[in-house]
Amino acid sequence: MDINTNLIMTKKIESKLNFMFWFHVLLVIIAWTGPFLFSWYLMITVYVILMAQFLVFGKCLMNKSHGLEDLSDDKIFYTELLNMMGFYPNQSKLKFFVHRILYIILGLVAIIWQVVLMHPPILF
Repeated sequence: MDINTNLIMTKKIESKLNFMFWFHVLLVIIAWTGPFLFSWYLMITVYVILMAQFLVFGKCLMNKSHGLEDLSDDKIFYTELLNMMGFYPNQSKLKFFVHRILYIILGLVAIIWQVVLMHPPILF
């Protein structure tokens, strides 16, 4: 690899790993831990908004803010995160799971944890 290729690759990585990328990572972590941290009705509202975004736009609107707008049709933010960690899942199956199933499961976890098992949210 010559110095020009290395420079181009470094610039591409920097454009993806900006503040908005890390903010997006934080939001993903909050989405996963939300059923335990926040009231179930707040989390259900957030999950419904996320799923509506996927249905209407077919993607997460935050991707553009950190250089991931040009992802292929089946490549999503979770794909990028998993690839960075060395995991290479089937992109179309991952997209289907995240866009159609994941947030329903997380919503059910919030309801079961807080309503059925009567555990109050840690924060509010």
